[in-house]
Order: sequence, then structure tokens, then C-alpha cells
Amino acid sequence: MLSVIVPVFNEEKNIHPFLDRLLPAIAPYSYEIIFVNDGSYDQTALTVKKVALKNKNIKLVSFYRNFGHQMALTAGYEHAKGDCIITIDADLQDPPEIIPKMVEKWEKGSKVIYARREKRDVDSFFKKMTASLFYRLINFLSDSPIPQEVGDFRLLDREVVDFLNKLPERSRFLRGLVAWGGYPADYIYFVREKRFAGTTHYTFSKMLNFALEGITTFSTKPLRLASYLGFCAATIGFLGVLYAILGKIFLPSYWVTGWTGLFVGIMFLGGVQLITIGIIGEYISKIYVEVQRRPQYLVQEKINL
Repeated sequence: MLSVIVPVFNEEKNIHPFLDRLLPAIAPYSYEIIFVNDGSYDQTALTVKKVALKNKNIKLVSFYRNFGHQMALTAGYEHAKGDCIITIDADLQDPPEIIPKMVEKWEKGSKVIYARREKRDVDSFFKKMTASLFYRLINFLSDSPIPQEVGDFRLLDREVVDFLNKLPERSRFLRGLVAWGGYPADYIYFVREKRFAGTTHYTFSKMLNFALEGITTFSTKPLRLASYLGFCAATIGFLGVLYAILGKIFLPSYWVTGWTGLFVGIMFLGGVQLITIGIIGEYISKIYVEVQRRPQYLVQEKINL
């Protein structure tokens, strides 16, 4: 059985075009399609309900509010019953037609099949540049490399999904969690398409928060970096003291007391301290969320589940 998880947030115009392309691709299999409505305030949920009344294999999980893309995927994984599980967005930037190729790779023994973007000309230069920078940075900091040019369009074996569902952590950076497991992986390459309708929900601030989430979830190296910054600042300060003492002794006639050195020193040390406090604060916030043990999401209703 094939489970297809589709997180949706204000995608009412994309539901029917998406299903028109998805259903023929998965028709040869026993399947279920689980739409996870992440607090949409348009007619997304109603549109899915109407389709679900005609096709019992189409299912819906609706949240009370927006809990985020990663939580929507988590809910889908927890409700999926398939032997292999595919996650895909409804904006049609990721082509459903390559799903049979992903299933073929899975049948040959791979536990994880990534859909890797061979070309992404539809994305802006800024988005491509920041995405490349993010993956290089997180792979430099993390002990578990994350494949580049892949998103959340992937196929997972039942074993991998069961592993993800058993993880107790509340901070869910699923791209990292899947890679961390180390399961046998393979790739299917595709050309990224233009969004069918609507606008992207990943603003710059959301992408930045997503990057911080990924880095702080899968690496403690930023904390070590903060220690290095503190050590460098202390070293520079010590050298400045030596410079001041030697200058006072050997160059008394040329020594001019001014505010520039003091200003630069204060700004440098203050900047290092603020960066260090910010890094520590990110990790403390992770501890705070884990200790609270609140539900990861709240389900308002379920259809065909």
C-alpha cells in the first residue's frame, strides 16, 4: 500500500489540478492520500472534503491553527498506514509523475528515495543562493550530512516512518532526522516546475527560522563557536593591553589617548557577547520546548480516517 501525505495551507486553487496529475500516477497501486490542513483560512478544507466524499481513499486531517509544515508532515506520518510513504506539496512544483520511479527504487531495496532537483530555474537567484548557503552551512556544522538540492518530496519505507514516529523530540527538522537515521538511500532527479497557483508560503523570515531550527537541532558546534569567539576576543584584548603598555614605555611622545580604540574595543566585545548569548538562547529555547511536553499539533477533524 502506498500512502501519499500532502500538507496544505491555503491551497484551494491547487487541490483539483494536483489530484488530476497525482491520481493517474498512483492508480496502479493500492493507495491512500492524506491531506493535512495546516490551519488554512480559505476553502482548502472544504475542497478536500468534497473530493473525499467521492473517493474514500482521499483523507483529511485538519488542525485548529497553523502549526507549521514540519508538524503537518509529522501528523501525516503518524496517520499513514502504507508500506511506503511519500510526502509531496500540492503546489505542483514537484511532479507527481515521478512517483512510480520512486516506488521502483524502493522495491529494489532502498529505504529512502529522495527527489533531487536537477534544475530549479523557476526559483529566483536569491532563493537558490540562500538554499545553497544553508545546506553548505548545516553540513559544515552537522555531524549528519543532509543531501543538497532535496526538499520534503521523498519516499520513506515503513521502517523509517516507524522510527520517526518513535522519536520523542518536539523540534522536528525532518530532513535532518531522515538523514540522521542512515538508512540506505537513492535519488530520483527532476526539473522543478513553477507553482501552479497562489504564492509561496516560505517568506524570508520563515526560511531564516527554518535554517536556525535545522542548525540548532542537529549540531552543537555553534556553542563551540561561541567559545572560540570568546577566546579570540580575550586574546585580542590581551594583545591590546600589551600594545598599550609597550607603546606607553617605548613611544611616549607619539602616544595619543583617544576614544577610537575604546569605542572599537567595546563594540567588538559587546558584539561577541551578544552573539554568544543569542546562540546559547537558541539552545535554551529548545530545552524549554522539550520540557513543556505540549502536543505537537491539535486535530480539529478527520475525514475517512
